[in-house]
Amino acid sequence: MVNLESILAEWKEDSQISKNQLDEVSRITPALHSKYLEYLSLTKLRLKRAEFDQKNLLKEKWLYYEGKMPQEDIEKRGWKADPYDGLVITTKGQKENWYDTDKEIQDSELKLQYLQTTIETLTEIVNNLTWRHQTISNMIKWRQFETGI
Repeated sequence: MVNLESILAEWKEDSQISKNQLDEVSRITPALHSKYLEYLSLTKLRLKRAEFDQKNLLKEKWLYYEGKMPQEDIEKRGWKADPYDGLVITTKGQKENWYDTDKEIQDSELKLQYLQTTIETLTEIVNNLTWRHQTISNMIKWRQFETGI
């Protein structure tokens, strides 16, 4: 499973276009496109799985914070018996504050944001590779201009 940091490190190397090997760069572009398209597809699937996991977590947390979860389920998850630490929560806004500061919910949201950022990055990379032939063509045209051909 690849992560954003490794993708960026690979792209830093793969994005290089050698002035002296334009034919080789052009030849390997489809393979690079395939590589990053695979990363993109797999990451989209990971995001969908994380979204489903978060929906389940939010349902469980709602049951927990509303006092509707059986004690045995609370113990099984390793959560505190009293979600509000003895405080009396009377308004919806107060409950939302507890949800917003729940570590597991925050971690789940962070995972979703990470995967979305990875997808955005991979989309940019794939788009760059899709139009790489234009960059190579422009480099060739510049060389022709410089030599007066």
